[in-house]
Amino acid sequence: MFSPTALRPRYAKWLIATGLFLMLSGCVDKPNTLERVKEDGVLRVITRNSPATYFQDRNGETGFEYELVKRFADDLGVELKIETADNLDDLFNQVGKPNGPVLAAAGLVSSEQRKKQVRFSHSYLEVTPQVIYRNGQSRPTDAGDLVGKKIMVLKGSTHAEQLAELKKKYPGIEYEESDAVEVVDLLRMVDEGQIDLTLVDSNEVAMNQVYFPNIQVAFDLGDASNQSWAVAAGEDNSLLNEINAYLDKVQKNGTLQRLKDRYYGHVDVLGYMGATTFAQHLQQRLPKYEQHFKNYAKKEKVDWRLLAAIGYQESLWQPAVTSKTGVRGLMMLTQNTAQAMGVSNRLDPKQSIMGGAKYLAYMKDQLDESIQEPDRTWFALAAYNVGSGHLDDARKLAAKEGLNPDKWLDVKKILPRLSEKKWFSKTRYGYARGGEPVHFVANIRRYYDILTWVTQPQLEGDQVAEGNLHVPGIDKTKPNQETPPL
Repeated sequence: MFSPTALRPRYAKWLIATGLFLMLSGCVDKPNTLERVKEDGVLRVITRNSPATYFQDRNGETGFEYELVKRFADDLGVELKIETADNLDDLFNQVGKPNGPVLAAAGLVSSEQRKKQVRFSHSYLEVTPQVIYRNGQSRPTDAGDLVGKKIMVLKGSTHAEQLAELKKKYPGIEYEESDAVEVVDLLRMVDEGQIDLTLVDSNEVAMNQVYFPNIQVAFDLGDASNQSWAVAAGEDNSLLNEINAYLDKVQKNGTLQRLKDRYYGHVDVLGYMGATTFAQHLQQRLPKYEQHFKNYAKKEKVDWRLLAAIGYQESLWQPAVTSKTGVRGLMMLTQNTAQAMGVSNRLDPKQSIMGGAKYLAYMKDQLDESIQEPDRTWFALAAYNVGSGHLDDARKLAAKEGLNPDKWLDVKKILPRLSEKKWFSKTRYGYARGGEPVHFVANIRRYYDILTWVTQPQLEGDQVAEGNLHVPGIDKTKPNQETPPL
């Protein structure tokens, strides 16, 4: 039997070992934010429900910020979970809360006040704050002209901070901050004369110009700013470093530019006057023919908004036009095409739309099976414009150049060459104004974008007041038809 004296060394060793184990256990680092995201398999992101950030259409979730952050989640190999904030103050308060969003992606501009709450990533979009007024009213030209005007801005926005600073110099400036509206509401209120002025970033003006024909930019208020994502304040840089690496990557590989073109490029195509005119025609002309577009698009299994976009590109929704080359009607059909599609009177808008729908469906059916959506739709549009023979020529040239003949991004680089002798001399069908179908498809994609946004349901709840035009919102109904993504 062991004596107490003999047990003491063993007991002491046991105490030491146990103590070391407990000390080491206490030194194990807790997982950082990035590790937790990967362990959970979920990236939780908070954003705003607006056309420039995040909304749902018939195909599901979309929006510039959504698509950018979805690619980030895919890069991390995790699921993306989106939640929307009722207002900007709520958005910043939610970032970093336990089991809450770890990232805010909502078209945010950094400011000294905001830096006290969150940390910002590298920038991905440059925007300029702009003063918006109603056409026909006296145009403000500088900050002093804001005195005496009825002004409203988003509560908690950097625009509110700008006005607070201006008020120190111009005490007569009065403005209201509201958390019951979104940018589209502010623009609509100016458009309808409910308020005199608002402040909106240039990217959102560009996106929404086509919806509100009476709004105009008065002047830029200050210098350009950079939009960034935001993460919780603190010393954990794991997620922020990963975000910055991702944003740098998409900047270099062209992904970011493609998204900018997708969401904001229509203004570059349309121009200011084109956007204003389109907004007017949406209200004045489209309603006369909308049901015909819907009926024949459904019959031919194409998206009615795509068909309407073609009609606008071809005739500005005018049924009695005739071009110098002899094409006529709302869908500008040639005589041969009209006959082939069963159209006896090209100036009858109903017949013209029927013929256009049948012809678009026919063009899609004629394409090689190797061409998949969404490229199949863009190829069909190009063939609608330039003919399938010239399109085939361009695809063959693309293949010879080492490009993918089944991808529109590749073939559209080649199409303009069909007007150059050194290129069209190598083709079966010869010369073509190959630049035209490229512009044709680009324009239609912009019109289609706008029609898609305009025809979505209103935002739910009290965020958006009712207006004459629909804006993108949350549609809870399950999509019943697939539309090719842009």
